[in-house]
Amino acid sequence: MPAYFILDISVADPAKLEQYGSGVLRLIQKHGGEFIVQSTDHEVIEGNWRPQTLVIVRYPNRQAIHSLYNDPEYAPLKRLRHEGAYTNSLAVDGL
Repeated sequence: MPAYFILDISVADPAKLEQYGSGVLRLIQKHGGEFIVQSTDHEVIEGNWRPQTLVIVRYPNRQAIHSLYNDPEYAPLKRLRHEGAYTNSLAVDGL
């Protein structure tokens, strides 16, 4: 069953986030991930959610998300993301 990693990103340091972006694609692909959405152009239909940048990555399953997140190669990139942006994220199973 596919799973989706959903991130709500507010950029704090564009240079660090750019470094993160240039390094993370290979690891996402290594773990079977594929970008579905990466956009600042979205419309809130209901509620108070106001994401700056919304990212959705599809993976083969939820374990693949955890495999990426816990991959030792991802640790320095995760630090860059934390230094470059404020993020909220969640994993959800698809249909």
